[in-house]
Amino acid sequence: MLDVPDGPLRHGYTTGACATACTKAALLALIQQQPVSESTIWIPAGEWVTFQVHDVHFSPNEAQAATIKDGGDDPDATHGATIVATVSWAETQGVDIDGGVGVGRVTKPGLPIPVGMAAINPVPRQMIQSTVESVLSEYGIEQGVKVVISVPNGEEIAKKTLNARLGILGGISILGTRGIVVPFSTASYRASIAYAMNVAKEQGISTVVLTTGGRSEKYAMKMFPDLPIEAFIEMGDFVGFSAKHAKRVGMKEIRFVGMMGKFSKVAQGIMMVHAKSAPIDFSFLADLARRVGVSEQQVESILSANTASQVGDWMVEWGYPQFFQEVANSCCQQVLQHIGGGMRIATYLTTLNGEYLGGAEIEE
Repeated sequence: MLDVPDGPLRHGYTTGACATACTKAALLALIQQQPVSESTIWIPAGEWVTFQVHDVHFSPNEAQAATIKDGGDDPDATHGATIVATVSWAETQGVDIDGGVGVGRVTKPGLPIPVGMAAINPVPRQMIQSTVESVLSEYGIEQGVKVVISVPNGEEIAKKTLNARLGILGGISILGTRGIVVPFSTASYRASIAYAMNVAKEQGISTVVLTTGGRSEKYAMKMFPDLPIEAFIEMGDFVGFSAKHAKRVGMKEIRFVGMMGKFSKVAQGIMMVHAKSAPIDFSFLADLARRVGVSEQQVESILSANTASQVGDWMVEWGYPQFFQEVANSCCQQVLQHIGGGMRIATYLTTLNGEYLGGAEIEE
């Protein structure tokens, strides 16, 4: 799922931190009526961070500032995006925060932001609000402020994300809980899985289809054309986390769809199936093969195989389709044990080209 490069990785900053920095710069330009070139803010990770800002414009009633999002070494879709804050005086007290061009709007329940609001998550909202309040207090100003966050290319960037499926339309989300981007963060990926599942639940969906990536998801959608798109969730390598969260939100059934490489690990009881997490146990696959009647000579071949996919190819070639039922059945049992039962679990195995190999279902 995540091909992490070797060596130390450079941290970056979230869209929420960038939006907060731009907001402070624009507010200072509005108050001082002079240009601002940098903005220093406190982020939840526990440090002061200085951002360079550009395109600062101001008039007596409104000011604007922008910065370029630096995601560090994380392969994030928003890396390099321009984040813009427009700050203006308001007639009513308080801090009104909204999204402009390129910031999505929530259209489905299940997310931490109510339907109809701009997709600016709670922590960035709080960062922006507290920063504005701090600056106003410093200057002794008691006046309401309106903040609009925009991302000029946000609608195009959003096409590279799952926002549309989550019901966030028109642009990206302004995210971040700590202000910094940890490269290849597993926490952010788990959060995206949880959001997707919460949205599915709010749509009245009780069956989710979990896949390890885009290719297996495409095959899954062909298998189950009757299910709505929100039911399909890319779990990546996080099998155990995804299954537990599905149970936590009240799903009744999980259908796993994927290929031999990842699911041969699940069948062994490994719930985090990254390539580096654990090796394929070929003796385990050999034992499954013995159950379906392969010869000892064939077992020896399995024990010296290079990949689980190669074992699968041999099983097709040798004529043992029931082997895939054994693998799938073991996957179901291991997942049920991991989550403590109480759900219907199904596993469906395909080739790399999407040909169906076999499956199993267990209900407990």
